[in-house]
Amino acid sequence: MRIRGYKAITKAVHHARAMSLTVGVVVLAGSLSCVAGPTAPSGSFEVERVFPALSFQEMTNLAQPDDTSDLIFVTEQRGVMYAFSADNPQQADVFLDITGRVNRGGNEEGLLGLAFDPDYRENGYFYAYYTADSPRRSVLSRFSRDRENMDVADPESEVIIMEIEQPYANHNGGQLAFGPDGYLYIALGDGGSAGDPQGHGQNFGTLLGSILRIDVSGLSAPGDYEIPSDNPFVDAEGARPEIWAFGLRNPWRFSFDSETGLLWAADVGQNQWEEINIIVRGANYGWNIMEGFHCFSPPADCDQSGLTLPIHEYDHSHGCSVTGGYVYRGDQLPSLYRYYIYGDYCSGNIWALAYDGEVVTENTLLTGSDLRITSFGVDLAGNLYVLDRQGGIYTLVPRE
Repeated sequence: MRIRGYKAITKAVHHARAMSLTVGVVVLAGSLSCVAGPTAPSGSFEVERVFPALSFQEMTNLAQPDDTSDLIFVTEQRGVMYAFSADNPQQADVFLDITGRVNRGGNEEGLLGLAFDPDYRENGYFYAYYTADSPRRSVLSRFSRDRENMDVADPESEVIIMEIEQPYANHNGGQLAFGPDGYLYIALGDGGSAGDPQGHGQNFGTLLGSILRIDVSGLSAPGDYEIPSDNPFVDAEGARPEIWAFGLRNPWRFSFDSETGLLWAADVGQNQWEEINIIVRGANYGWNIMEGFHCFSPPADCDQSGLTLPIHEYDHSHGCSVTGGYVYRGDQLPSLYRYYIYGDYCSGNIWALAYDGEVVTENTLLTGSDLRITSFGVDLAGNLYVLDRQGGIYTLVPRE
């Protein structure tokens, strides 16, 4: 691991690669064909600290909205959101502080999700996912920039979109992202404890253990989001229509490939297997019948009919908690172009995975590190960042 000065990142390489919003993720998932690219060199990378003047507490998100500010935003688990200049990152200023609303009673609770509205430049809206108490619940809300001071958010602008009761303190999920279709996707874990004791993963009637898809474009009052008409369970009796896919344990970070639109998700395992999934419309990812490619509990020949298995798994000799990342589409690391970059919280390992639309063709260990990788982030130019629970922001660089 190296620490050195970091050159300001220009947004001039912001590629016009966005696909048409009329193209469905489901169609892409069934027809993707990746062009063969260079092989990712094994062990030829290391992590390097960037923005070295800045340090944060237990980061959960890094994002850069598509506006003219050049600001990068970081969230801390305790409930604070910071902004700093990518060109002159000497200090980070508080953009939003909701620590009084955020419950940090459990190690996995806190401010977990952040997404900027596709029209953030014009409307100033952004979305946050956090845990609250009395009762214990997850909260999805919209906030706005302050009308009098565009450099900060207005904490009183909160519009609560949905609240989900949480039976335990762990497996909260929390990732938020707008898809290429303009809808908001939300990751929810199974509600916690061990082994999904309440059976949420295989229950259509709860939002837990699922990735949701909702329309917030017309939101004007609490709870008045809309359900896209092509959501898979809109007409299913007893099912929650917000569900896009289900059967997940604790999806800790998902992301859309900015070129193909594929939705990648890492699902944290129980005691043995961590998994990577391609999320498609209406799919059941098997928890708690399966953990990775394996039956979770006896019998060993559990019924796998109707399940969508992961595209990749690894056992706990390589780590203990997967942290999902991004398909790399930047210009600074050409040998990693089109690879899905992800890591493990416990081991600090970072891998590059290649997928041809049907199977994984390569999974390469890029580097081991001493980082506690809580999340990954990308900027407008496609540059990849690694967030360390111990305070620093890092990137991958070729090993000298």
